Amino acid sequence: MKKTNFSLSALGMAVGLAASGVAVNVSAAEPTLSEADFEQAKTIYFQRCAGCHGTLRKGATGKNLEPKNTQKLGQERLEKIIQYGTEGGMNNFDDILSADEIKKMATYIQMEPPVPPEMSLALMKERHHVFVEPKDYPTKPMHGRNWENFFLVIERDVGKVAVIDGDKKEVVAHIPTGYAVHVLKAAEHHNTLHAKNPGRFWYTQGRDGKLTKIDLWQTPDKMKVAEVQIAYDARDVAVSGDGKYVVGGGYWPPHFVIADAETMEPLKVVSARGVNVDGEYVNESRVAAIYDTPNHPSWLVSMKELGQMWQVDYSDIDNLKITKMDTAKFLHDGFFDPTGRYFQIAANASNKMVVVDTQTQKLEALIDVDKLPHPGPGANWNDPKCGPVGGTTHLGVGKVTVWGNDPAGHKDQAWKICYEVETDGAGVFIRTHPKSDYFWADQTKHPEPEVQQSIQVIDKKTREIVKTIRLTDKPGYAAVHMEFNNDGSEVWTSVWNRKDSKEPNGEIIIFDAKTLEEKARIKGLFAPTGKFNVHNRVNHVT
Repeated sequence: MKKTNFSLSALGMAVGLAASGVAVNVSAAEPTLSEADFEQAKTIYFQRCAGCHGTLRKGATGKNLEPKNTQKLGQERLEKIIQYGTEGGMNNFDDILSADEIKKMATYIQMEPPVPPEMSLALMKERHHVFVEPKDYPTKPMHGRNWENFFLVIERDVGKVAVIDGDKKEVVAHIPTGYAVHVLKAAEHHNTLHAKNPGRFWYTQGRDGKLTKIDLWQTPDKMKVAEVQIAYDARDVAVSGDGKYVVGGGYWPPHFVIADAETMEPLKVVSARGVNVDGEYVNESRVAAIYDTPNHPSWLVSMKELGQMWQVDYSDIDNLKITKMDTAKFLHDGFFDPTGRYFQIAANASNKMVVVDTQTQKLEALIDVDKLPHPGPGANWNDPKCGPVGGTTHLGVGKVTVWGNDPAGHKDQAWKICYEVETDGAGVFIRTHPKSDYFWADQTKHPEPEVQQSIQVIDKKTREIVKTIRLTDKPGYAAVHMEFNNDGSEVWTSVWNRKDSKEPNGEIIIFDAKTLEEKARIKGLFAPTGKFNVHNRVNHVT
């Protein structure tokens, strides 16, 4: 297979993002669109492009797309970039967008970007809805299923989450949530705090800023119990260790919002705007990853454009204490080491993995890696030579990078690259399980179907790729994301029907984690992407 370096296409923003108005061109020589075409292009941009290039197009993971830069390239060149992608930039869109849509997008990004409105706490409260009152919650599961082995699966473009019984391989419910849910979280195991029934309640964060609360003890028709919109575009969510609060992070407006985890009533808004590590004021400082810290009453909040990790003490939200740690720009997603003390996060456009110490609340290390690291929820395992390690895939190159992450037991190896594995294509996710002999990496960002539709399995001991598994050969479909079941005996993978994502023809293909042979298929899903196993996520199993 041909190896080519490609990075992340912008995968999504909210459909309903309001704009302040339509740009008016004063010169006939300037790029122009009709009002209807402008609105169509604006929606496509928010759905497909702004996640990497920014709402105001100032760039982050993707290039700066302000008119001063795009007009230099011109209409024809821009159309070719959108259609075919670039080795240093993004993958192709010719299998998703029509030729007419590509033409409109090339014109649109040469025009001034519309500035979306702000969102007040009062407006959030207007968009707060309770469907089942907390007093009416059941005191025990209303079904006979093993809910701790449920999988919650993002059905991306239809704005739903599928709840799947991991034992019976049956879809329990399709729950309406926010558009293109990016992350789901529940109250997780905490070393000093205690939440009642951790894993029962799940909170989704849609790219339209909608936070949805799901109760896995309910019957399918009542699992959606509350929701609130906290932004027009958002990415991550976390729950406090005591289960009292939920926090959602906004891309636009740039802020995070603390809500009551029981009722979902929004309580407090904190701006993310500020001065970055270069001493420059940033108006569009997006909140990317948010994680509860397992050892402290705090959240880690990554400020993408500021290049800062904020450790937010939630023990007194009326007098919020925030420690701001300077790290590296464009912080995106990450995961804890096995002790829960160190958080490892990708500063992807800086080509670094950042490590912060939640105990000292200081930067611990910067690890130079390859182009655009993207670990997703990450992977930790034990290497025969380096001891405990963590690993990441990359959006811009076919490679897995592995580093030591045990400063207490393996000081000489800590925060240093242990080894690298060349894969056939750039990927988005890496996953493993303590009981598994392997770690798995997808290759979703490669434009060639043979690679994009394949997942590679790597032996932890030999460090060699032992199997390449092609999940589909359908045009416009991709292989993405892996998740183990609760006991580590199965690996669940997704066939993402990118081309016709609003049709129920996506699949989950399940493999035996030991033999690597196909075990089962779950069909009838709408663009299944990320999958979250209740037991593994609540117990920090990577």
